Amino acid sequence: MAKEDVTGRVAGLLEPFLAENELELYKAEYKKEGPSWILRISLEKPEGAENEYVSIDECEKVNSWLSDALDADDFIDRSYNLEVGSAGLDRELIKESDFTRFAGRAVEVRTYEQINGSKEHEGILKGKQDGVVTVETAAGELAIPADKISKINLAVIF
Repeated sequence: MAKEDVTGRVAGLLEPFLAENELELYKAEYKKEGPSWILRISLEKPEGAENEYVSIDECEKVNSWLSDALDADDFIDRSYNLEVGSAGLDRELIKESDFTRFAGRAVEVRTYEQINGSKEHEGILKGKQDGVVTVETAAGELAIPADKISKINLAVIF
């Protein structure tokens, strides 16, 4: 079964269980790492949730449920390791809704080519509109075309 078919089927399997438990699928990956295949499930809380962080207990609950569901359905044709975790404090912004949800938060942006003399930028996310991500940096407002961004993550500030 193709990687996309596995992740799509797993997402469909998970959706009702996650909704019942006030969780959402952030990302599902099925890939070969070294000699092993990994099915990696990353979770997040829905926007507006009382607590925005996914707990270890929640990850364990999803892992246990999904493991049983996958054993019962048995559609993955090779052995794999199942990993369930949180999207994390430094989560990558991948969905369009992330740019609204996390506006006002500190971000780290990496670009494919230099913009204003650098491929790395830090600042406060203002949002994304018409394919352009706006970040308030120490040097002022920076408008970065989304297709020039290789990765954008929430910054972890201690």
